[in-house]
Amino acid sequence: MTEKRKDPLIVIVGPTAVGKTSVSIELAARLNGEIVSADSRLLYRHMDIGTAKPTEEEMSGIPHYLVDVADPDERWNLAIYQREAYKIINDILEREKIPFLVGGTGQYIRAIIEGWNIPPQRPDYKLREALEKWAERIGAKGLYERLKFIDPEAAEKIDYRNLRRTIRALEVIFKTGERFSDLRRKQECPYDPIILGIERSREELYERVDQRIEKMLGEGLVEEVRNLLNKGYSPDLSTMSAIGYGEIFKYLQGEITYDEAVNLIKRNTRTFVRRQANWFKPDDPRIKWFSVSPEMVGEMELWIRSQLNDKK
Repeated sequence: MTEKRKDPLIVIVGPTAVGKTSVSIELAARLNGEIVSADSRLLYRHMDIGTAKPTEEEMSGIPHYLVDVADPDERWNLAIYQREAYKIINDILEREKIPFLVGGTGQYIRAIIEGWNIPPQRPDYKLREALEKWAERIGAKGLYERLKFIDPEAAEKIDYRNLRRTIRALEVIFKTGERFSDLRRKQECPYDPIILGIERSREELYERVDQRIEKMLGEGLVEEVRNLLNKGYSPDLSTMSAIGYGEIFKYLQGEITYDEAVNLIKRNTRTFVRRQANWFKPDDPRIKWFSVSPEMVGEMELWIRSQLNDKK
């Protein structure tokens, strides 16, 4: 008896500012596709400029999902994202279109293509509060070093400045008695992922990062952050600590100057780009990498079509 082939899932990965958005929209238009965002920052309403959220015009009529689905003070975790992404991907397939999973949040991408079995661990707010107080005493980096000692594999995927994720990992470890990385058991992916990566030289990528940040500032990033404050969203929210928002909050509160905020955004974004390489490695045999060129989109389309034909 012939085993039923899995449905395809086109996955477009690469670092921030590499050009995933425009490329994926063009490919989706050519291949009758619809796009599922795998960017944790695009989930949130009222956060448009600082997240480089595509406009209606830029979307060119291609449906985009998991964009603007939550308010900044709503809690979305990896389990919720995975559940909702599976629902949407299945719906796209049922309508005989091709789903594109696109974004730079490696955790989201891997949870889908590797079928992570995420433990249904409910938050323990008392433990979380204790960990937050511990972090106040020893600092975010000190707490991160404790996680790194207990579970180096989990720590490798976390930026030490992302205190929320460090605390979440320690919370799960202390509640279950198991390493956070071990709890993310993999099961079979329900799809047949075709993964394409976009790459640029590091020098060019950094230049594009700086240009993007200047464009955000010119389009009104400071005003966007001020509006979030006026809407009553606290600077202490984890969503508000995202790169671009946290630095501007500090500027608006008089903690740093405007120039210091801009330089911090650029520096932190570059650091983030380097960390993204931990999720999308150049030697990962699952990823077909493409260097940016005038012919790249055509080459990517041919590759996808060849893979789709091979899987028929």
